Amino acid sequence: MRFPDVLSALADQGIIDEVLRPLKSGKEAEVFLVVAGGVERVAKVYKQASHRSFKNRSIYEEGRRVRSSRDQRAMERRSRHGRAEQEQAWKSSEADAIFRLHAHGVRVPEPHHFIDGVLLMELVRGPGGLPAPRLAELSLGRDEAHTIFGQLLGEVVKMLCAGIVHGDLSDYNVLLDAAGPVVIDFPQAVDAAHNRNARQLLVRDVDNLSAFLMRQDPRARRRPLGQQIWRAFEDNTLTPEFDPQRALRSAKPAGGGGARGETSRRTSQREADAPSAEASAPPRTPRRREVVVMSPAGGGPGDGGASRRRRRRKPRAGGAEASAPK
Repeated sequence: MRFPDVLSALADQGIIDEVLRPLKSGKEAEVFLVVAGGVERVAKVYKQASHRSFKNRSIYEEGRRVRSSRDQRAMERRSRHGRAEQEQAWKSSEADAIFRLHAHGVRVPEPHHFIDGVLLMELVRGPGGLPAPRLAELSLGRDEAHTIFGQLLGEVVKMLCAGIVHGDLSDYNVLLDAAGPVVIDFPQAVDAAHNRNARQLLVRDVDNLSAFLMRQDPRARRRPLGQQIWRAFEDNTLTPEFDPQRALRSAKPAGGGGARGETSRRTSQREADAPSAEASAPPRTPRRREVVVMSPAGGGPGDGGASRRRRRRKPRAGGAEASAPK
């Protein structure tokens, strides 16, 4: 089988000893099993933009910046040089994320090198020392599925503590080894502090994990766990030990009622805090009204047997006109 030229170039440089076989091909890259330094590892070779099928790339690229201000301006103008730099930034984003996450204790494959657009990483092993299977390929028992789901929520929390949202997380992007789940595939990862879509992407990631759990346990229900994680992040109370499931349970009012009860409680509090319309309205001023009194016939010359005179009606006690001079 013919392997990508870039792997042959790395073999010529002595970085890779041998290319054994392809492991998988995805929408972003091809993954190969190689030997480097006498150890089996994986080499991830990114596809060219014309061969990738990842959609809505601009959502994930928001907030990404490069060190060179000249290159950044070229990327913003979408010039030929800018497009080339943008392509390189897309390829290197996974390497940047995975090195950062590994340093923060997130369960990701240990990265070793990123050279010429090739990411060289640890081979995650499953049963019998073979490459670990993806979570989507497994059928799990109810208890095991809940355990793995809780572990994955913990990895999402640790990633956000490192300032990163995966952005495309599902059971297809998780490997399972003897110690638990390992998260993979980060080219679309976003910076939580600089991408306006970060909250939406994090909630979607957690919802995807909930969908995995519901497939394994039909009695499971989707809960707003992603919102709990993001709320703690916004409140600057998020730590790697944060448990969104426990936080959601303790967030419910003592009398029960779930989200509906919480909404009712907040509405009642707003109504209690707001001043009443009667208390805040200005005092009313009595309106002055005039009446016409008809005098008896023959009241005066030239008035045709009737004359009219106007008389002010006496205002009610306490009104604004009670003290007016007559």
